[in-house]
Amino acid sequence: MATREMKTQILIVGGGTGGVAAALAALAGGARVVLTEATSWIGGQFTSQFVPPDENAWIETTGGTRRYRALREGIRNWYRTNRSLTEEARNNPKLNPGGGHVSQISHEPKVSLAVMEKMLAPYRDKGVLTLLLQHVPIGAGVDRDRVKAVTLRDLETGNELVVEAEYILDATELGDLLPLTGAEYVTGAESRGETGEPHAVEGEARTDDVQAFTWCLPMGWDGRAGAEHVIEKPGQWERWRDYVPRLAPAWPGRLVDWVFSQPQSLKPIKSVLFWEGIQAGEFCLWNYRKVVTPEIYEGRKVDEVSVMNWPQNDYWLGNVIDAPAEKVAVYLEEARQLSLSVMYWLQTVAGYRGLYLRPDLTGTKDGLAMAPYYRESRRIKALFTVTEHHVGVYARYQHEQVDVMKLPAGVQAERFGDSVGIGYYRIDLHPSTGGRNYIDIASLPFQIPLGALVPERMENLLAACKNIGTTHITNGCYRLHPVEWNIGESAGALAAFCLARGWTPRQVREKKECLREFQELLVRDGVRLAWD
Repeated sequence: MATREMKTQILIVGGGTGGVAAALAALAGGARVVLTEATSWIGGQFTSQFVPPDENAWIETTGGTRRYRALREGIRNWYRTNRSLTEEARNNPKLNPGGGHVSQISHEPKVSLAVMEKMLAPYRDKGVLTLLLQHVPIGAGVDRDRVKAVTLRDLETGNELVVEAEYILDATELGDLLPLTGAEYVTGAESRGETGEPHAVEGEARTDDVQAFTWCLPMGWDGRAGAEHVIEKPGQWERWRDYVPRLAPAWPGRLVDWVFSQPQSLKPIKSVLFWEGIQAGEFCLWNYRKVVTPEIYEGRKVDEVSVMNWPQNDYWLGNVIDAPAEKVAVYLEEARQLSLSVMYWLQTVAGYRGLYLRPDLTGTKDGLAMAPYYRESRRIKALFTVTEHHVGVYARYQHEQVDVMKLPAGVQAERFGDSVGIGYYRIDLHPSTGGRNYIDIASLPFQIPLGALVPERMENLLAACKNIGTTHITNGCYRLHPVEWNIGESAGALAAFCLARGWTPRQVREKKECLREFQELLVRDGVRLAWD
C-alpha cells in the first residue's frame, strides 16, 4: 500500500448532487478543486442512486439555480441529440424523456451523468479540477478548529492519498467527514423538548432513529405474450415475503404487498402496477417513477422502464450511521435482498413474469443501483438550525389547509437575512428505524440560510448537501435534488469567495458588508435568494 500527497485550494469529498454543484461554483470562482466520489459515477441521487428527480412544481421557471436549470435543459438536449425522437417530442420545450409523474425530466441516470461530466470537462481540461472516483475518506488531520488534510483510500488499489486544502467541503451521503474531523454533529430524531417542533418525538432524543433508506432498481417491461424473465429466488425471499412491519401508527399488513400506508393520512391505500384498469383511490406504481417511455421514440420499439423506489422496498430495520462495519454490511445486504424480493414477488406471486432487470442502465452486474439512496445524514451542529417552526405550515399557523400554489397574504416561511438559495418540498419523512410510520406534512416555499452551512466551531469545513443544520423533521424537505444542488452550489461559491477575499465563512455571515457582497455574487451567478 502506497501513500501519496496532494495540495489544492478546495477539497470536496463526495461527488453526489451537492458535490458536483459545489465543484462547479468553486471552479467558476477561480479556485483549484479536488472532487472525490466513492462510486464510479458522479451525480449521487441523479445517477448512482437511480432516483428520478423530486422537484417543486415551479422548477421550469424558478425554484432552482441557473446551473440546475442548465443541467435539466442539458438532459433534454442530450435526448434530442442522441436519440431518434418523434418530431413532436424533439420540438417539445418541456420534453419529459421518461414520462414519469414524479418529475418533468424523468430520465436514465447515464444521461445526467454525461451532462454533469460535460459541465465539468472544461475545468478538467484546464487542469484546475482533479476528479478522484472510487475514493473514500478514512482519516483527517486537524489543528484545533481547522482541518488541514483528509486521507482518502482508493477502493480499487487500496492506496492512500493525503489531500491538503484550505477549505474542505463535506458532500458525502452520510456526513462522513464529521466524525473524522471531530466536528460536532447530530444524528437521528431530536426531542420535542429540544426543538419545540410539534412533530418531533416525545421524551428523550433518539439518536439512532433515522429515516428508511432504499436500494433502488430499474425494471423493464417485456409485454410480449409468454415473456419469461423471472430472476433467481433471492436468498432472503421467505423472510421478506412474510415480513409484517411493526410501526406506529400501524402498517396495514405485509410490507411486500399491494397495500401500504398512504403517507399523509396513514390510511391503507391500494396500489397497482400498471395504469390500465386502475380504480378510483388506487395508486399506480409504474407510472410514478417511469424513466423510459416508448411514446417519444420513432417506431416506439423500446420497452418501458420504471424505478422501484416504493414503500414496499424501503428498509428501516437498521441504521448505518455510526454503526460497526459488520452491522452496516448486514443492513446493506438486507436492503438489497428486500428490493430483489419485491421484484421476485412481482414476477411470481403477482404474475408479471415479463419484468426484467436493467443492469445496462445501472452500471452494475446485478441490475441494482450502484449505491443505496440515503434520505438522512449526520447533520452539523451549525451556526443556525432550521426547525419546523421556520418552514412547517402546522408549526407556523396551526393548520394545514394551505394551498402552496396560491398562498394567502402573509402566509410564508421564515425569512432569512443570510439566504443563499431557495427550495420547496413537503416535509416528507419515510418510516424510521425507531418504528415510526410516515410523517408527511405541509411546508412552505423556503430559503436556505447561510448559517446552516457553517459548523458552530470548525473554521474551514462546510456542509455541502443534506448534512446542513436542519433537524430530523426539516431534513425531510431540505434533502431533495434541487435543494441539495443549491446547498452545494452555495457552499462551493462561499469557499471560493472566502479564498479570494481572505474572509472566513463566519465573517461573511456576521458582517453586513461581507454578506451583501457574497449575496450579490450569488445573484449574478444565477442563485435566487427569495421566492417571488
